[in-house]
Amino acid sequence: MRRTDTPVDTFLEGLEGERSDDIRTLDTAIRRRMPNAGRFLYEGTFWGGSDQQIVGYGVIDSRNRSGDDVEWFMVGLALQKDHVSVYVNAVEDGQYLLRRYEGKLGNAKLGSASIAFSSIDDVDLENLMELVSLAAGQISD
Repeated sequence: MRRTDTPVDTFLEGLEGERSDDIRTLDTAIRRRMPNAGRFLYEGTFWGGSDQQIVGYGVIDSRNRSGDDVEWFMVGLALQKDHVSVYVNAVEDGQYLLRRYEGKLGNAKLGSASIAFSSIDDVDLENLMELVSLAAGQISD
């Protein structure tokens, strides 16, 4: 998976389907919480082997599963086949910050650094955006 030169607005305008409006609404909300963060489209094969398109906010240095240093995003937003995913790569005390919000994000499935939900109406948007704000605070200039 790599960062591309595809304009994020062009990508978002081209989305179709029942969750495309959710993605655009979440993009607006995330940009409000991360106004100074870069915003890029990442495309390619994601962990697990699936092809993905992820809007990434805030550039961070990370290490992939192979141990290589890579440029990555602090917060990511993706439209999946059956759900919306939000990735939050912020870490505090050696643990993903997302763990502090377990049970506070509504009807959502939590992974290590991801939140998945069927509709924006299923997620507690206030708590999700609070988490995004905390993640934004970890981006170094």
